[in-house]
Amino acid sequence: FSSRCRYLFCVSGDFVKVYSTATEECVHVLQGHRNLVTGLQLNPHNHLQLYSCSFDGTIKLWDYLDGILIKTFTVGQKLHALYTHARAEDSVFVTIKKEKPDVFQLVSVRLPRSPRQDAEAEEPCLVLGYISPSPKCVAFGSQGDYVAAVRDFYLSVYFFKKKATSRFTLSSSGNRKHAKNNFTCVVCHPKEDCIATGHKDGKIRLWRGFDDEKKYTYTCLHWHHDLVMDLAFSATGEGGSLLSGGRESVLVEWRDAAEKTKEFLPRLGATIEHISVSPAGDLLCTSHSDNKITIIHRNLEASAVIQGLVRDSSILTGLMIDPRTKALVLNGKPGHLQFYSLQSDKQLYNLDIVQQEYINDYGLVQIELTKAAFGCFGAWLATVEQRQEKEGELELQMKLWTYNKKTQGFVLNTKVSMPHEDRITALCFCNAEKSESPTLVTASRDGRFKVWVLADDSDIYREAVGWTCDFVGSYHKYQATNCCFSEDGSLLAVSFEETVTIWESETWELRCTFCQRAGHVRHLCFGRLTCSKYLLGATENGTLCCWNLLSCALEWSTKLNITVMEPDPRSENVAAVSRSSGGSDLFVFKPSEPRPLYVQRNICSEEVRWGVFVPRDVPDAFTSEALQWLNRSQFYFLTASQSLLTFSSKSPEEKLTPTSKQLLAEESLPTTPFYFILGRHRQQRGEQTDGASESELVQLPLTENVPAISELLHTPAHVLPSTAFLCSMFVNSLLLATEARSAEEMPDDVDMEEEKESDSSEEEDAVTEKVQPADHADVGDDLQQLSQLSKCEEKELRKLRRVDYSWVTAP
Repeated sequence: FSSRCRYLFCVSGDFVKVYSTATEECVHVLQGHRNLVTGLQLNPHNHLQLYSCSFDGTIKLWDYLDGILIKTFTVGQKLHALYTHARAEDSVFVTIKKEKPDVFQLVSVRLPRSPRQDAEAEEPCLVLGYISPSPKCVAFGSQGDYVAAVRDFYLSVYFFKKKATSRFTLSSSGNRKHAKNNFTCVVCHPKEDCIATGHKDGKIRLWRGFDDEKKYTYTCLHWHHDLVMDLAFSATGEGGSLLSGGRESVLVEWRDAAEKTKEFLPRLGATIEHISVSPAGDLLCTSHSDNKITIIHRNLEASAVIQGLVRDSSILTGLMIDPRTKALVLNGKPGHLQFYSLQSDKQLYNLDIVQQEYINDYGLVQIELTKAAFGCFGAWLATVEQRQEKEGELELQMKLWTYNKKTQGFVLNTKVSMPHEDRITALCFCNAEKSESPTLVTASRDGRFKVWVLADDSDIYREAVGWTCDFVGSYHKYQATNCCFSEDGSLLAVSFEETVTIWESETWELRCTFCQRAGHVRHLCFGRLTCSKYLLGATENGTLCCWNLLSCALEWSTKLNITVMEPDPRSENVAAVSRSSGGSDLFVFKPSEPRPLYVQRNICSEEVRWGVFVPRDVPDAFTSEALQWLNRSQFYFLTASQSLLTFSSKSPEEKLTPTSKQLLAEESLPTTPFYFILGRHRQQRGEQTDGASESELVQLPLTENVPAISELLHTPAHVLPSTAFLCSMFVNSLLLATEARSAEEMPDDVDMEEEKESDSSEEEDAVTEKVQPADHADVGDDLQQLSQLSKCEEKELRKLRRVDYSWVTAP
């Protein structure tokens, strides 16, 4: 949290994201590290600055309000955690790895005061040895007099003044009663000399008197049935409170750190991995195993949720795009499909497919959502779920969901129990534009593929439609592994182990077969647009084949260990990712051309599991010939560690929406009367800009950038002239001009009134000129030149000048 609880800092890979706690919008993305960011800490000597450390061996200092990198300090070693304290001037504490394996040390690093942006940090100084690399296993005392670290069964406390270390040991795992005494986390009380430690058996121990190894005491708090994932102290109240969380998805608050005064915030949705408390104690947040951050008020009420892409244990459905919302769809929470907006980097909603309560038990075999596909341009959704505890006891269900325009969501239409006798390996819809009725094809290990069509299911009570099986096909009792329709829906390709069969969709007759004897076919897709006469197939033995459907012959083949093959729905291009010794390589090609259009070696060091093309709403304009394949669609791919990556010409900071930056600007303004005036002008200017066409140029006064106003707002009050003198000019300068009417359109009575009032106004102007000091003449000139007013507006201003502002200076 920032010092005033306005912003929340979150690590996202090698980025640092700055979220607004009021709007949940990402207002800045701090980009600069070249590897995973492992630590974040506020600068204790400047609350507007933030430190970050990374595996790239650098410590960076940021101005998080403007998203600017201030300095980079190079340490030269992998940094696993970062800590700061107000007493440590120009120094930070980091966790580094020693030369021996699995041995980590806490060291102090002095950051030099250098005018250069890049500087070398001084040699690290050892503080504690044999610690855990986890940031949750080191904590500093309230006054910075000591630091506590835990690992295995040991608690080590280092005292900076005495330069001595005290070590406390719990019973080892050799005793069954204390088999799970391992330390998991540690935190220090912000006001008292008290250390709280979490343990693998679910207990919390409060240590006191630890400055003497013989007189120390500890008390136990026990509610969690599994290991304690994290602890945090909140300094609000007289004695403060202790917060704890774990796999129960329940936040526990121990008031005054006592057993009897505890409160709960249950049903947070997933395992609590981290707990953070704001400096003032007004807000706290929890991060969860499903890539979610929950912002919670002090009274234990959840106020906001920042949900990222949910990380499931395994992505079985692959990556799909919802044709209606352009959202990325894949496995989410157990038994759910998540719809994730790639534009706003937020989760839209979850769709409960299994519709059963999830029981968090490691030994229990859960129902898995294995397949999903969209059809008829988002009107239908097909899902497959299965559960198999023992061999021969397969539970299989296929569900078909229809989109309801009234509820703006998917509603279950048809449920088919055991649609096949074995696991379903693939399913696909016929998405041809001229298709008369929706058609779904499923392929299974039982050696069959089935064609499902939409039929009338009405009775005397209601009119309805449902799905029914229309055709069953097979080929020599081979297992069916893949299936796909051609672009126009006239042909269906089904792979049976090493053989690819082509079926006509109108009569379901077998037209031809292709067989290369290069292993089972893992991927299958038709070409599109001008390449629709080609069929591509990738085998498990590392062969990519292209067949010509007109000549029924092999067009070309190459040796590539393909893990992902995806066609672009807006062009003829096909993206293929192959696994190599150095990582994963990307090849973009057209089936009609032997040479690839684009080759990118080592796009990531991990294996790429899934990929998908996302059509752009507005085509991009890449001038480079090598990147023109990204003009109509953007390619996203998911790695083995479930990192979602893409190709983009914009940095994450540039992708932020203008709304997020506007919110950041408004939050940075103080809530004063001038704030409300400027905020109202900004809102009016935004409405006028939205209403104007692109060809029109609207000239508006820029009150924020006027030097006179800036000087007036920032000059100390004791050197300014009286408020009565400045008030009229300042109010006049903030008035916005409307469209001036011509002299012919002005009525005659207005001119007569102006002539009558001109004498009095000229006398007032003369008096004003005599009273005005010479030193502030330039301020008045700048304010008078701010805007050109019409005669009607000048008339109104003359009336305002006659108003008595003496009440402003009255005692």
